[in-house]
Amino acid sequence: MLVKAGVEIHRARAEVVDRNTVRVGKRTFTAKHILIATGSWPVLPPLPGIEHAITSNEAFALERLPKRAIVVGGGYIALEFASIFHGLGVQTTLTYRGKRLLRGFDAELGTRMAEEMAAKGLDICFGCEPAAMRRKQDIEIEFTDGSLRHADLVMFATGRRPNTGKLGLEHAGVKLAADGAVIVDKYSRTNIDSIHAVGDVTNRLNLTPVATAEAMWLARTLFRNQPTPVDHENVATAVFANPNLATVGLSEEKARERYGAVDIYKASFRGLKLTMTDKKERTFMKLVVDQASQRVVGAHMIGPDAGEIIQGVAIAVKLGATKAQFDATIGIHPTAAEEFVTLREKSA
Repeated sequence: MLVKAGVEIHRARAEVVDRNTVRVGKRTFTAKHILIATGSWPVLPPLPGIEHAITSNEAFALERLPKRAIVVGGGYIALEFASIFHGLGVQTTLTYRGKRLLRGFDAELGTRMAEEMAAKGLDICFGCEPAAMRRKQDIEIEFTDGSLRHADLVMFATGRRPNTGKLGLEHAGVKLAADGAVIVDKYSRTNIDSIHAVGDVTNRLNLTPVATAEAMWLARTLFRNQPTPVDHENVATAVFANPNLATVGLSEEKARERYGAVDIYKASFRGLKLTMTDKKERTFMKLVVDQASQRVVGAHMIGPDAGEIIQGVAIAVKLGATKAQFDATIGIHPTAAEEFVTLREKSA
C-alpha cells in the first residue's frame, strides 16, 4: 500500500539530527515536517532471573507450546495471551498483584471478567507479585509472599514504554516525559513546531485505530489547511480474551466523577443459543446514563461478539444518543445485542 501510494521506504536505523534533518543509515534527509511514529515496547521489571521470562513479542515466535504457562499481569494483553494459551490446551495461570483485573476499565467489568475466565478453567491468582525467577528443570517463580509456582513458560505483560531510545530526539530539543513519551499538544505537535508524533510513542490512547486516526488528523492539519485536533472522546475498544469484552465511553466511576448523578442499567443472562447446551457462561451488558441530560455516556459488554456489538453502539454514543432513543430502537430478536435497547430497569 505504501509503495503504491508513492512512498519511498528506507530500511535502516533513523536518527533525528535537528528540527529538519533525519539521518537514515549513511544517508541524510531534510524535510519541512518530521513525524515520529515508533510505537511502544514491552517492559520487563528488574527482577532476579527475569531473563527467563518472555514478553508478548517473543510469544509469536515460540517453536512449540509449553505444557504449563504463567502469564503475569492484569491488563488486556495479559488477559488475551492467557486466553490464547488456555484455549490451546496449555495449563495456564494468570497472576496479578492487584485485586481486580483491567485497571482503568469499568470496575464491574474487571470483577465479572475474572469470574467468567475462572469458570472456563483458567487459574487466576490475585495479590501474586513476582519477586524472583530461577531456571531449574523448569522455571520456578517466587512471589513476594514466599509462595512458589512452576511453569515451562513465564510471560510478563506488565506494561509497555514509548519507543524513543536512541532516536536523537533530545539532541533536536524535543521534550520527553519521564517514561520517554513524546510530549505533544492537541495537534500532535511537539515543542519543536516541525516535529510531530502520533500513536503509542505519545502514550495518550494506545490503540492501533487511534494511531491511524491521529495520523489522518495530522495530515489534515499540515497539508489541507484544516487544523484538526485529536478526538479521544468515546473511543470504542475491545479485549479479545475469552470471553470477549468491549466498551465505549465512560466507566461508571468516571461518569460519576464527571456528571455526579448517573443512571445505571445492566443485565446478566445466559445466551439463548446456550440453553440447549451444558455451557454456563453468561453475557453481561451495562449502560451508563447521565441523569441530567439522559445521554448514554458509557456502554459495556462481556460476552460473545462483544467487539462487533459495541462497534455499532459506539456510533450512537458518539452522536450523543439518549436513553429514550435507545429505548425507541426496535431490537433484532433473538440476539444478544437487542438487550442494549430493551434495558428498562435501573440498577440499585
